[in-house]
Amino acid sequence: MLAAALAGGTGGQDAVVLGLPRGGVPVAAEVAAALGAPLDVLIVRKLGLPGRPELAMGAVAAVGDEVRTVLNEHVLARAGVDDATLAGVRERELAELRRREAAYRGDRAPVPVTGRVAVLVDDGLATGATVRAAVAAVRRSAPSRVVVAVPVGSAEAVRDVGAEVDALVCPWVPEPFLAVGRAYVDFGQTGDGEVRRALGG
Repeated sequence: MLAAALAGGTGGQDAVVLGLPRGGVPVAAEVAAALGAPLDVLIVRKLGLPGRPELAMGAVAAVGDEVRTVLNEHVLARAGVDDATLAGVRERELAELRRREAAYRGDRAPVPVTGRVAVLVDDGLATGATVRAAVAAVRRSAPSRVVVAVPVGSAEAVRDVGAEVDALVCPWVPEPFLAVGRAYVDFGQTGDGEVRRALGG
């Protein structure tokens, strides 16, 4: 369904599909196969609120040496998070990001995105923080367009992310939105091995 909705979204241009690990990679693999486009990963780490790690204070993403951080200012303000705490969480997640990058890609060079349509794929949009960090990071590589594709998302996240990209494809925006996992029959944790297999590693 997502790949079909995306069929015209690349404008017939050369595209690269970038899956956001871990859950976005199996979805991205299907999209890449349908589009006949190369598949790579764009690793993003959520900056979880101390004591409530499921709640995103923001996210950090990297493309090569370029690192971009997107913050949820209203979460930070409401929780009263100080700069030192935020910096500590960011450094820890950045280290994990680099570990995963090495584990998933190994010695393989990233697929170039300069001058191509970058199609960012995740398993869904809840707050949109991780995808917004990915968008900020990938723009540093000067793609011709940035397209975000997700099967499901909240109306707020779809609106916010859509304002930052050239196109956004999200076939299902349920009201009320409860959680990304509610859209899946099986929303089990995607393992590192599954990510490597999807990438052909």
